[in-house]
Amino acid sequence: MSVFRAAHSGGSSRHNSSTCLGLYVKGGGCRRVGACDDFDSTIKRRFSAMDECIPHRMVNGVEDGGVGMECFSYGVSEKFWRSSRKEKPSMQCPSTSSSAVPASLPDDVLEMILARLPLSSVMTARCVCKKWRHLTSTPHFIQMRSDCSYCSPWLFLFGIMKGGCHAGDIHALDVSGDRWHRIHSDVLKGRFLFSVTSIKSDIYVVGGCSRSSLSMENRYIKTHKGVLVFNPLSGSWRKTAPMKSARSGPVLGVFEVGASCSLFEARPKSQDQLQLKSRIGGVSDVYKDPHRLSVRLRLRDAFSEEDVSSERKRRPSNFVGENMSKQLKFALIAVGGCGSWDEPLESGEIYDPVTDKWIEIASLPGEFGVICSGAICGKMFYVYSETDKLAGYDLERGFWMTIQVCHPPPRLREYYPKLIACSSRLFFSCVSWCEIDGQPNRREIAVRKFWELDFTLRAWNEVSWHPDAPMDRDAMFLADDDMIYSIEMFRIFGQVLDFLTACHVSETGLKWHRITKKHATHEVDASSCVIKSMLVLHL
Repeated sequence: MSVFRAAHSGGSSRHNSSTCLGLYVKGGGCRRVGACDDFDSTIKRRFSAMDECIPHRMVNGVEDGGVGMECFSYGVSEKFWRSSRKEKPSMQCPSTSSSAVPASLPDDVLEMILARLPLSSVMTARCVCKKWRHLTSTPHFIQMRSDCSYCSPWLFLFGIMKGGCHAGDIHALDVSGDRWHRIHSDVLKGRFLFSVTSIKSDIYVVGGCSRSSLSMENRYIKTHKGVLVFNPLSGSWRKTAPMKSARSGPVLGVFEVGASCSLFEARPKSQDQLQLKSRIGGVSDVYKDPHRLSVRLRLRDAFSEEDVSSERKRRPSNFVGENMSKQLKFALIAVGGCGSWDEPLESGEIYDPVTDKWIEIASLPGEFGVICSGAICGKMFYVYSETDKLAGYDLERGFWMTIQVCHPPPRLREYYPKLIACSSRLFFSCVSWCEIDGQPNRREIAVRKFWELDFTLRAWNEVSWHPDAPMDRDAMFLADDDMIYSIEMFRIFGQVLDFLTACHVSETGLKWHRITKKHATHEVDASSCVIKSMLVLHL
């Protein structure tokens, strides 16, 4: 039984045969069916419902052509249209019937479902339709995903060089999925010797250097004071307030700002005091009034206005303080590094993301030396120098103190030492000679040892060895919760290899294991081993 009825004959039928309707059938093709001007309105609704079910195609990175995707499978859709031809024209489409299940979920329910997916699945879900892409890119979704417990650790590797130039690529490893991803960034192209850290789901790229293409033989190197912020969930870059001083390779740390922290207290400005004196001092009225009545009146009015303004300021500040107490506030500290003339810096700065301002702090203790590593443990920011000195910065009261240790761990000067803070414990990593047959420091086998600082006795105690041989003199170590991640990169057999390991820190000891056997840096230059940087995020 045909669905369409002929309304005219002769020449009119020839005219109606040119009007065709495209149907989606098995195989993804489009079959032309002759149609006249007079056909059932329910079939119009059926085709419009099918068009609404077809999801939008992504434009970025996906070709616009190709076969459209249907909301039904091919076999079911063909069977559906065959059965519709045999039944009455008054039959409604399942998508328009009142008793059928709705074709789409509410936005809040869909957002909760997408927030529980792994990050790689979220990126794939963004290619389904424009609506899903918008839902997974909003600040509310990013905040919801960062607060939930369904995130998995991701390792980000920066400072990659290819073909003698700084490519700006970021290599990201999905630890749970054991898969490398590459993120191309034009913002970091040509930039090197920068330091990276993270606050929640934002990656901060602090300082660094870049070569000037206008100079002869590219010998001029510019040191930056700017700070860039990258969000992997949204893929967006933004700039923040620059530092007070230009730095390359500063030592960074992120700490939680408590209620007793006095680093960000507002100090009265001299201009406000001068303005107050000018308001309460009247020269012309003093000489006219022998009893200085005008001065007393001005004093009373000035202090009454100050009381009213202070009350108005206190009310919103208390309200804001209550809201801020519910949300954790973090700050970033940057110490040391090299200046514009490649001179070692002893100054430091602290960045407040709420006010978007940098505050200078006191310089390092005298004759401390060049900083080579640092870590935040508790309320202290510990730094270690190349002269084997340890110092700490009080993050609540804002001053430096030198920590006297009994005996510094023996180490080889060719390898840089690293401070690591994990589970409220301070560790120290260095390379030294292995003890063989009870004879220490025999120059036969070099191993990477880990030491823990006893805060009571002020002494370092050896706790573990790294399972791999120390092939990389610039190995990176980073702590996250109760895990310590490390990466070593070195050139061997004409290519650069990277080895990622992780250590679980517990009361019983440190247990090392390898994260992945896949390599992502076999095509990079050997200079990437020196300028690399790494961080860990839960996404």
